[in-house]
Amino acid sequence: MELGKFPPQLLETLLENITTDDPRVLTGPRIGEDSSVIEMGEHCLVATSDPITLATEDIGWYAVHVNANDIACSGGTPKWFLPTLLVPESYSEEAASAIFHQIHEACSDIGVTIIGGHSEVSSGIKTPIVSATMLGEVQKEDIIRTSGAIAGDSIVLTKGIAIEGTTALANDYETNLRDLGASAEIITRAKSLLKDTGISVLRDARVACSESKVNSMHDPTEGGLATALHELASASGLGIAVEEGSIPVLPECKSVTDLLGLDPLGLLASGALLITLHSSEVPKLLRALQSEGITGWEIGQVLDQEEGSIMIGNQGEVDLPIFSRDELARYISSL
Repeated sequence: MELGKFPPQLLETLLENITTDDPRVLTGPRIGEDSSVIEMGEHCLVATSDPITLATEDIGWYAVHVNANDIACSGGTPKWFLPTLLVPESYSEEAASAIFHQIHEACSDIGVTIIGGHSEVSSGIKTPIVSATMLGEVQKEDIIRTSGAIAGDSIVLTKGIAIEGTTALANDYETNLRDLGASAEIITRAKSLLKDTGISVLRDARVACSESKVNSMHDPTEGGLATALHELASASGLGIAVEEGSIPVLPECKSVTDLLGLDPLGLLASGALLITLHSSEVPKLLRALQSEGITGWEIGQVLDQEEGSIMIGNQGEVDLPIFSRDELARYISSL
């Protein structure tokens, strides 16, 4: 198989064999759902797991925020973190300590407590891997699901794309970019997206849930915005229409992907948040986001399933692109 996530068709087949008989499981394993939700009395427990495998710089920071984002997309608050750190035999104690420091700092920034985890030196890997579980809480009436989108909903995207992938490319392949003519300024700006613009969507989700009636949320991660839109459509059993010209591609992302021959729509996009809601709620949401210093754009609409998933651009109406793997994974495999 190719580097990256399992193909959607394979994952769907694997998930078909999993049954959830426990009535307390309110959200179980399903393509497109960011977290599982379990009823635990007054509160519900929200749980998610995600690894960081396509980046090497700042992987501790990535691991915390990518997992926290999944909790936020379910309407929850991230609370507890369990990271597993695997490093190659060539790794130094100083480098391992640096990853631990990144994890601790990121957790402290968002009020999350590290409650356990695991670490080991492993054979068969060349770069460090962080795989982690994040736990959080949500009130039952506040649960948000990717599958909650409704035909006719407007689709709003925050911040722009593709923060995570652009930063990873600038950090890990700076020499390649310089050889292709990237300026020092572009590389510096691309690297700074991780901290300056940020990959956390906790504030985005909090504002959306508190200031508007949200039907669904989903964060674009591996496979980029296009894959996230397909996942939203699949989870909801609906179609999608997006306006290509309304999609905010960050200038640093455009510069980097143009040089490397990559498509921004298929590049790791943590840091952006997809929100669907009734069109009448959009102006209020965009104003609330702006008041918090968060940019937001209305990029499309949820359709009935029979209308499919489409993108409207300079070439007219075309099928929304499908990426069999993330553009970063494709680039790594080409080297």
